[in-house]
Amino acid sequence: MRAVVQHEFGPPEVLKVEEVAAPAPIPTEVQVRVRAAGVNPVDYKTRAGEGDAAVLGEPPFRLGWDVSGVVSDVGFGVNRFSPGDEVFGMPWFPRQAGAYAEFVTAPAREFMAKPEALSHVEAGALPLAGLTAWQLVVDTVRLRSGQRILIHGAAGGVGHLAVQIAKAWGAYVIATARADQASFVRSLGADQVIDYRTTAFEDVVSDLDAVIDFPGVYGERSLPVLRPGGILVSVPSGAPRDVLARVAETGRRARDFLVEPDQVGLAGLADLVAADRLRIQVGRVFDLDDVVDAHRSAESGHGEGKVVLQVSG
Repeated sequence: MRAVVQHEFGPPEVLKVEEVAAPAPIPTEVQVRVRAAGVNPVDYKTRAGEGDAAVLGEPPFRLGWDVSGVVSDVGFGVNRFSPGDEVFGMPWFPRQAGAYAEFVTAPAREFMAKPEALSHVEAGALPLAGLTAWQLVVDTVRLRSGQRILIHGAAGGVGHLAVQIAKAWGAYVIATARADQASFVRSLGADQVIDYRTTAFEDVVSDLDAVIDFPGVYGERSLPVLRPGGILVSVPSGAPRDVLARVAETGRRARDFLVEPDQVGLAGLADLVAADRLRIQVGRVFDLDDVVDAHRSAESGHGEGKVVLQVSG
């Protein structure tokens, strides 16, 4: 099969499309013919020697965790899927999944039936960002109806999903974003949008139940706006140790976070999509052969929406 391999850390040019052996499923696994694979910040950070590089180790390795495709083979014991089923998922994270390839294999229970309302490109953009948002809002914050949450970076790849999930849970959602992003964030359901470039959020909000800091730079400033017992979650690198210590002293809470494969979360995302309560913003789509350009685009941060590799038709 054709797959993207990197033999050294470095710029996008280290990514090469090569012929490698296609993986075969062992018992409890499925083989999936990949139709689309999302490109996430952890991908290009890992490519450069940061991100997930400490887990994957030294190259060569293969990037990618977002998968949407069609089951092409099943191992012994798999009863949930059959060849021909359309699925999506985020297998193996943080271990290697190698989604930038024509085939992947992984445990069947790390996939879910692809929502009929989504194309493979849209479904390929959803798993990692969607599960991150779901696990933060539902499992970590444990948001309840009527609570008030502040989401920093609300227009981003994960932030725009977190806004929608929080609204689906009945929360009052306050979002920080640029002025030119405000209408987009409001269209997702945000009740209040603060332009972080002109307004200090701590001057206009208080007594919040939760804060999710997607840029990872607002943790210290966010503590005073939390009510006693409120929770701060900093993504992606977690709150600094000194901030965690101060949180405990104030009677508030803080949590580190890293997304993990989650069949329940995938089912929840699929249900929200089916109910027309969750949409994924796709930006640019590239062919597998253009993976270097895809990484350049994703890493530049220009334009709204996820970058996606279209692997096969």
